[in-house]
Amino acid sequence: MASASSPPTLPVVETFHSLQGEGIHAGRGAFFLRLAGCEVGCPWCDTKHSWSEATHPRLTLDELARQATLARKNGAAFVVVTGGEPLQHNLGPLCAALSASGLPLHLETSGVPPLSGRFDWITLSPKRHRPPDEGPLAACDELKVVVERPDDLPFAEAMASRALALRQAKTPGESPPAPALLLQPAWGDPEGQRLAIDHVRSHPTWRLSLQSHKWLGVR
Repeated sequence: MASASSPPTLPVVETFHSLQGEGIHAGRGAFFLRLAGCEVGCPWCDTKHSWSEATHPRLTLDELARQATLARKNGAAFVVVTGGEPLQHNLGPLCAALSASGLPLHLETSGVPPLSGRFDWITLSPKRHRPPDEGPLAACDELKVVVERPDDLPFAEAMASRALALRQAKTPGESPPAPALLLQPAWGDPEGQRLAIDHVRSHPTWRLSLQSHKWLGVR
């Protein structure tokens, strides 16, 4: 256990400079910081090795900021804090450290734990088996729902309606912008692809998100 004088650390699965493969910012260069630890447990998760904190090294916040700064010099457009479920950690100190890199900070979360840290863009991917906390739902810029079966579509619509209602409650009398709405088929799932495409085709407020990095073989 670290002493009170030890520098703050976080369990880190990996860091890498690549392309954002999905969502509104797909195709842009980004520095990814994948934190370990997740209690949400999605069955389709492709990073289940990130669920345990104990099996991954702890890096100091200064080291993570140094890596983000190097990524900016090499062309990264923003930092993506992902997981696991990154909000299982208090992200305030991490965001303060990463601000030294000069890069915008993006968060990818299920929204189950309360929101912490200051981010320029929040992607919320809510799960039917563990609905999100209202803080992340109210604050998200992008609502991205994974589609596997028909029940995922009314859930997506309910999340979109709730996100907008929370915004309106915070700014009565105003018309706050809604988050961008995206449906993303589960990888390699023909049924999810069909459901998402058909829904987007007939619901103009939604758009399709694809995991383009997997199609291209990009990390």
